Amino acid sequence: MENEQVLSLIAAAQNGDNSACEILLTRNSPLIKSVIRRYKNRNIEYDDLYQLGCVGFIKAVKNFSAAFEVRFSTYAVPMIAGEVKRFLRDDGPIKVSRGTKAAAIKISRYIEEYRRISGEAPTIERISEEFGIEAQEVVFILDSGKYPLSIYDRNDDDSARSLIDKLRSDENEDDKLDSMMLKTVIDSLEPRDKKIILLRYFADKTQAEVARVLNVSQVQISRLESKALSKLREAYGEI
Repeated sequence: MENEQVLSLIAAAQNGDNSACEILLTRNSPLIKSVIRRYKNRNIEYDDLYQLGCVGFIKAVKNFSAAFEVRFSTYAVPMIAGEVKRFLRDDGPIKVSRGTKAAAIKISRYIEEYRRISGEAPTIERISEEFGIEAQEVVFILDSGKYPLSIYDRNDDDSARSLIDKLRSDENEDDKLDSMMLKTVIDSLEPRDKKIILLRYFADKTQAEVARVLNVSQVQISRLESKALSKLREAYGEI
């Protein structure tokens, strides 16, 4: 779809044209699916993931502006991912106590170490003995959050590669999405605020150096930087 057509449909959708929104959703279904695919096997049905992705996409349509100077798809990706990640973080289908989560992490680490040494996973009875808890409790803890997924296991759709093979890059998919989300909110700042953030946190300049670049006082830079960071925190939390 040409960018001009996309912008026209977005404008129509923002003005209440539901058919334009439906067209955008249909034509961007592959984009939504490509994002939510990263969150499979997180104890949530694929259809539910897709619905969450659609919610994020619609939010992107509602909030997008050509003034952002980025393609809509670039803006939409972190919005889609943010909706899914927020659900997984705050509204996941299974709620467990912190103690159970901590126990699950400890057991998961034990399973990984046991598998590394012996080449096979420990039995429930073996885990029960190791941690001094009933076998039923072990099962409950493991099922509560699906923690014991081994980094040496292989996905059903890609039997040739284990998970650890896919995690060896310097930046995993979540890191890339977080970077895209951060870029989106930085781009939404006023030009002067954006320049201050880029100089301070990406060019590693001091407030005094930034003040000289912008020909203002260091006190002004300190105040402007604080306001810009507050805007970033607020915007990043909403994505």
